[in-house]
Amino acid sequence: MIPGSRPGLAVALMLAAALLSGVDAVIVRLLAGEVHPLLIGFFRAGFGLLAVLPWIVTRVDLRASPYRWLHAVRAGLKLAALVSLFVAFAHAPLADATAISFTMPIFLTLGAWLVLGERVGAGRGLGVLAGFGGILVIIRPGASSFDPWLLFALASAVLTAAIQLILRRMAQRDTTDRLVAWNLLTMVPLGLLAALPVWTTPTPQQFALLALQGGLGALNMTLITRAFALADASFLAPLDFLRLPVIAALAFAFFGEIPPLSTWIGAAVIFATALMVAGGQRLRRRPPDIGP
Repeated sequence: MIPGSRPGLAVALMLAAALLSGVDAVIVRLLAGEVHPLLIGFFRAGFGLLAVLPWIVTRVDLRASPYRWLHAVRAGLKLAALVSLFVAFAHAPLADATAISFTMPIFLTLGAWLVLGERVGAGRGLGVLAGFGGILVIIRPGASSFDPWLLFALASAVLTAAIQLILRRMAQRDTTDRLVAWNLLTMVPLGLLAALPVWTTPTPQQFALLALQGGLGALNMTLITRAFALADASFLAPLDFLRLPVIAALAFAFFGEIPPLSTWIGAAVIFATALMVAGGQRLRRRPPDIGP
């Protein structure tokens, strides 16, 4: 454990973050069909920025960052990943979309091998193959129950893995505070540009949900950051799986969705292999990418 660690509090914070993630997914589904996913992405970034702007102004030296264009590239990928996940949440079963999002470490390992030339041993290679097997169990291509909207959740996982690869380079010369701040600041104008072609002004009720989602996203970011400051990432990583039962419970309560057995089997395979391919040593280096 890291010096000054408080694993009990860290676990409580991760539990709270899982609940907020579930509420986030429910809000996206409630807005589905009424607010375009690109607008949801813009307002998510905008309200998230407003929530942490005092912290950015008082504590973060933005000019000290050695990067400019990489921040924009990362923010663009982050926006695309969020919007893709929002599309999946809007149309696909929430539990299935959440389970597919656990595949990010698998694509990260694959990308590190293909792009960075990192060695992937036989064990991690088999883990990647097993992870893709878990994906097939959930998506069920070729079956009558195949849901193409789940491919957007898969695209979100791939984009998030690409962000992690970029972060590996950026984190060598920049601080976590500046990475978070620049990500928020650049996502808002990019989100606005993307949303303008499909712009429709939200109703007061929709605006309230969008504001709530943005605030909860910022709070979620804060909880996860604090949790990773209190305990090793290798200890906290398995707790990410809590998002699935939380979201499944909320999906049943709000929309009557009951995930089939294949969802739990596929999710278990994906999550187990994701932990295996990530590797304990890498998990201890830094928390996962965080943002609005």
